Amino acid sequence: METTEIFKKVRKIEIKTRGLSNQIFSGEYHSSFKGKGMSFSEVREYQYGDDIRNIDWNVTARFNHPYVKIFEEERELTVILLIDVSGSNKFGSKQQYKQELITEIAAVLSFSAIANNDKVGVIFFSDRIEKFIPPKKGSSHILRIIRELIDFESLSNGTNISESLRFFTNAIKKRSVAFLISDFEDHGYDQALRIAARKHDVIALQITDEREKELPPAGLLCLVDPETEREIWVDTSNPMVRERFKNQREARQRYINDTLTRAGIDFVQLSTGSDYVRPLINLFKRREFKR
Repeated sequence: METTEIFKKVRKIEIKTRGLSNQIFSGEYHSSFKGKGMSFSEVREYQYGDDIRNIDWNVTARFNHPYVKIFEEERELTVILLIDVSGSNKFGSKQQYKQELITEIAAVLSFSAIANNDKVGVIFFSDRIEKFIPPKKGSSHILRIIRELIDFESLSNGTNISESLRFFTNAIKKRSVAFLISDFEDHGYDQALRIAARKHDVIALQITDEREKELPPAGLLCLVDPETEREIWVDTSNPMVRERFKNQREARQRYINDTLTRAGIDFVQLSTGSDYVRPLINLFKRREFKR
């Protein structure tokens, strides 16, 4: 892609997603993720109603008068975006490809994070770690991430969620908020997910497309797996074929839902061609209510 074309796309996404972040998401993001930890700020004289568990006995003994420790919310977070760049995301039957929806959502989350003075880092993964951008602050850093999202070409088309989670838990030592953004066309990532969720606050955003859930009655079709490039001819005019395809997809979705639920991870499904604003806000509100 030409540099001028990339710049235009970056600018277009920046205008749209920064506006959404400023108008809608920053407050919800702040309420959902801030205040997870408390850090010591100062001591002051005890006042009626203070929690006696916060009395600083060393200072109290020194001045022969009760003093309490004051804590404040830890204001700075590290946000990590785990971005699936496998071949299955180069698909879309509606207004956009799944990878384009991923780019928008990643941009919105990034701008919401920097509006709250947080660091943002990115892990691009397929069935390997494709690229790691360490966490940093600032608009120029976010624009670099968006440029990478628009123009990134993966070396592999496969998906290995376990590998991305293992790299994440090894590379990021400080407890972080991690958004795992993927269509979850993978299996066997249960253990890696549980380990990551014990150390970090992991949120899963599943990217889907309606055409992946159900086949249309369109006659004989050649279906291609974008990750393996395997081709198969399917007679979609046969109701039994369409029903079998639908049942297989529903079984896969149950596996995804059960795996995320058992790991204690908040998650939401976002579909191409549909509004992602309301589902994300609802996710943030659920998290705020749980706190």
